[in-house]
Amino acid sequence: MKMFEYAPAPESRSVVSIDSSYGLFIDGAFDPAKEGGTFKTVNPASEEVLAEVATAGPEDVDRAVAAARRAFGPWSALPGPERAKYLFRIARIIQERSRELAVLESLDNGKPIKESRDVDLPLVAAHFFYYAGWADKLAYAGFGPDPRPIGVAGQVIPWNFPLLMLAWKIAPALATGNTVVLKPAETTPLSALFFADVCRQAELPPGVVNIVTGAGDTGAYLVAHPDVDKVAFTGSTDVGREIARTVAGTGKRLSLELGGKAANIVFDDAPIDQAVEGIVNGIFFNQGHVCCAGSRLLVQESIFDQLMESLKRRMATLRVGDPLDKNTDIGAINSAAQLARITELSEIGGQEGAERWSPPCELPDRGFWFAPTIFTGVTQAHRIAREEIFGPVLSVLTFRTPAEAVEKANNTPYGLSAGIWTEKGSRILAVADKLRAGVVWANTFNKFDPASPFGGYKESGYGREGGRHGLEAYLA
Repeated sequence: MKMFEYAPAPESRSVVSIDSSYGLFIDGAFDPAKEGGTFKTVNPASEEVLAEVATAGPEDVDRAVAAARRAFGPWSALPGPERAKYLFRIARIIQERSRELAVLESLDNGKPIKESRDVDLPLVAAHFFYYAGWADKLAYAGFGPDPRPIGVAGQVIPWNFPLLMLAWKIAPALATGNTVVLKPAETTPLSALFFADVCRQAELPPGVVNIVTGAGDTGAYLVAHPDVDKVAFTGSTDVGREIARTVAGTGKRLSLELGGKAANIVFDDAPIDQAVEGIVNGIFFNQGHVCCAGSRLLVQESIFDQLMESLKRRMATLRVGDPLDKNTDIGAINSAAQLARITELSEIGGQEGAERWSPPCELPDRGFWFAPTIFTGVTQAHRIAREEIFGPVLSVLTFRTPAEAVEKANNTPYGLSAGIWTEKGSRILAVADKLRAGVVWANTFNKFDPASPFGGYKESGYGREGGRHGLEAYLA
């Protein structure tokens, strides 16, 4: 059978303008860093420098926190309907400027434009709309008749979903009357800085949202700042541990959304083609840069051969390349450092005896790229079955009984998510009840909704984001 040939279908870069340099967004205005440091953010698909960005030092973080503290009194005193107006306005502006933001996100992050356009941006707007709706109903959220905001929230977000993680953090914080100092990841600061302009366009009062850019040191200054009342972090488990140690004994509220090594369990009565689509979406969406990615596939032995044949056939159709091409399924790895980690763990998988397979795949000459990869013959002792790779790499294990599937799925220090594929509703309920995971999907994977809480157990962190539960982290 002859495969379809796809002509290039690039989205235009001209829809978004990128400044050559960016300052810090403090008290409603862009300012250069007092220490004067800068760093460059690059397009991971081409290694082209996109912009030079200010590095915030301790004095800059002080200024941002002070601005948030000054704004807290007036902002928290606003009636809920008035705060809701600003959130609705932000949501509408995001919708109006979604094409600009989608292109910017794909340029800075490396993810395919169809994901940033069709998944990230609609969810970003939906989160602001959703929490705008809560702003005047907090007394009915189940957290007491007169819930109060905490104060200044210091928020540190990762590079895999820069704008979506910003929405997860900022929307509930503002709806509940808190003010924010946000630190985006150093490899993907541009959409957060664009959001600063959205705040100005929405006429959000100065100081309610402040954005400080920089690397890990900047985040550490923010987390440790004595006038920050609440810390929210999404990122690696190792950094999460450091943050927990920093805030221990300080009285600061803390929520952590950390790593994962999710099991995607396929039983012998599962619809194979539907399951294969879920497997592909579970691990190859956003190049596997997903904390809840279904990176461990557990297949019932009797259907192993059939499922692998179908999965390999489907993987052969995946298109890897230019993130701005609307046909692209798998874009660029976000950074050279992340590519090195994915490569190292994949090589270790082969050295430990697992069988590696990738479809024929021509990778671009420049940029950071990794072909979609599966490993079979994997045991629970393999590092690729235990450690979070955070890339387009799938480890395949087998099981015979539902009890064995549950045991293997739970045999991990993480507990963020899981997937179950079966036609039996009773089996879905029975297995889901035994899985130690914050989110369990049934006959689907990677489905998100602002009304649904998200978070993990064990080394995947604590606290919930999204839904009514997401308000609790920002209420005293």
